[in-house]
Amino acid sequence: MTEINYAWSALGGDPSLPARITTVARAGTLPSRLPVRRLARACVGACALAAAELGARRTGTVEVPAVRVDDGAVAAAFTSERQLLVDGRAPVSFAPLSRFWRTADGWVRTHANYPHHQARLLTSLGLPEGASPEEAAARIAGLPARDVEDAAYGAGGLAVALRSPEEWAAHEQAVEVAARPLVERGRLDAAHARVLPPLDAGTAPLLPAAGLRVLDLTRVLAGPVATRTLGLLGAYVLRLDAPWLPELPDQHADTGFGKRSATLDLTTGRAVFEELLASADVVVTGYRPGALDRFGLSPEALAERRPGLVVAQVSAWGAYGPWAGRRGFDSLVQVATGIARTEGSAERPGALPAQALDHGTGYLLAAGVLRALTEQSYDGGSRFVRLALARTARWLTAEIEPGPEGGEPYEGPDTWLAETDSALGRLRYARPPVSFAGGPSDWARPPVPWGSDPATWA
Repeated sequence: MTEINYAWSALGGDPSLPARITTVARAGTLPSRLPVRRLARACVGACALAAAELGARRTGTVEVPAVRVDDGAVAAAFTSERQLLVDGRAPVSFAPLSRFWRTADGWVRTHANYPHHQARLLTSLGLPEGASPEEAAARIAGLPARDVEDAAYGAGGLAVALRSPEEWAAHEQAVEVAARPLVERGRLDAAHARVLPPLDAGTAPLLPAAGLRVLDLTRVLAGPVATRTLGLLGAYVLRLDAPWLPELPDQHADTGFGKRSATLDLTTGRAVFEELLASADVVVTGYRPGALDRFGLSPEALAERRPGLVVAQVSAWGAYGPWAGRRGFDSLVQVATGIARTEGSAERPGALPAQALDHGTGYLLAAGVLRALTEQSYDGGSRFVRLALARTARWLTAEIEPGPEGGEPYEGPDTWLAETDSALGRLRYARPPVSFAGGPSDWARPPVPWGSDPATWA
């Protein structure tokens, strides 16, 4: 329970409440050299406890409902993008140019799943549009890894040189990351406490976030996992994307449960956004720190226009340090922070058994929102919650003690998978791992086609 206690403390929770959590350990889930299973269990457990706590607050129940964390459910959920089937078809996880490459002095990993990222990567390498992986490999092989990293960043692309844990620990960004708490949280003002509508304790299932409106301005993968979880718990989640940045279809299907999906140009559609904000309870953003500030979407600016708001932010590297403005994804953070070196071999870098930084941070972000709502109901104040994949990586690599991992036999994810019909087709998916007494066991609505809803709360 040590990791759960740590996560719950980082969220500002009552230290007596983790005693409400029961865990079901299963041997063989999320196998890795690093303590991924412990991290995953802690993130989900803290999120479920935050949901149970808010449910007790809104029903006027003295005792917080009991929480159950099953390693099998957690493992299925942390690999949800791999468990997904759409009409029997398995999703495409990574594009051909998203991979490890040998360089003149080591390794580099690129991320080019989106067309605009692929174009920028090829530009940084001096290659034409449509260049093959073989052409990219030949070019990268003659360059130092840090040169590929710098050139890609300069062109707005994504590439990160492989570093050892020691090399990362000496990096200025790592020093900044290590100085921050796992969950950054606080008040933005002294707004009056928002009165949450009471919930009937006898209603089944208990939905702690029922009636709350969440604006979801996130992409890949931690932010959408967080808002998918809030949707599970009853929130009205409206995801907004720029019309010219469509989400990858399979990724959208995986993380779109419990949400509506609309497109909105924040440059020309400001009035529409302000109308949405006027009755929003939570805004979640997942873009680079500062990228949305020009639209008045910094936590301070949002709270000024909508007192009592909870603003949750997630980024790859953190909103500080020399890499604050860099784009990043789970796979790249693993490479920079030494995880890929630890999980690899002398011949080749490796990877975690799941995009655990994304999923773990996503559940912690949802937990941060739920805890902010609970605290807000007592003493008010607009609130902010901020997490970074790189900080979650530090928790995994430097702050969780490895140890023996026993438990019941794990026979695969099938027990925790389900199927449903949707406008996207017949979906097989991982059921949610967040579980507490009386809570929901599944989402009330399947994902909808990207951008198919109007940008309204109707």
